[in-house]
Amino acid sequence: MKVKNWMVTEVITASPENTVEDAIQLMRRFSIRHLPVIENGKLVGLVTESNLRAYLSSEKLQFPLKEIMILNPITVDPETSIDEAAKIIYKYKIGGLPVVTQDKLIGIITITDILEAFIELMGLLKSSSRLDVIPKKDNLDEVLDIIRKGGGKIISIGMDVNLDGEKVYFIRLEKIALDKIASDLEAFGHKVISLME
Repeated sequence: MKVKNWMVTEVITASPENTVEDAIQLMRRFSIRHLPVIENGKLVGLVTESNLRAYLSSEKLQFPLKEIMILNPITVDPETSIDEAAKIIYKYKIGGLPVVTQDKLIGIITITDILEAFIELMGLLKSSSRLDVIPKKDNLDEVLDIIRKGGGKIISIGMDVNLDGEKVYFIRLEKIALDKIASDLEAFGHKVISLME
C-alpha cells in the first residue's frame, strides 16, 4: 500500500504572507490541523495546530506565517509505503506528512489516513471472527490449513510475543462459527487463547 492511494489530494494551503489569524481561520473552516505553506508552487513550510498555540495572543495574530512556520518539514514521496510513512510519523511524533514530488505539493497524509489504511488492511470494519492461537512448535502453516479445512476464510494475520516468549497469532476470518475450528486446532496440539465471533 502506497501513500498515493491514501493521501488527501485536495490540500488547503497558505502563503508565507498569510497571517497566524488567517491560518487559524482556514484550519477551523476546513477542520484541518496541518497547513502547508506554498510559494511559487513549491512547499516552503508547514504550520500545524500545535505550533500555532504559541501565537494565539492578540499581538501575535498578525505575524506572517513565514516567521513562524516549520521550515523544511519532513515530507514523503507518493510511492512511499504506508508502513514507512507510519514509522516516520511515529519516530518524529508528528501528525501528518506533506506528499511532494520535486518540491511540488501533491497531497498530505495524516495519522488518521494511515489508521484508515491499517483498519482496511486488517479488515476491522468487516463483519468478522477472530482466533488467537499459539501454534504447536511454531507451526503456523498447520494452523492455517486447519482453519481453511474448517471453512475459514482468512482476512488478516497479526502476531505478538507473549510474556513467555511464545508467538501468539491473531487470525481474523470472514464471519464464521469458531467452535469446530477451535476444537480441531486443539486436537492437533495448538493452544487457542481466545475466540471472538
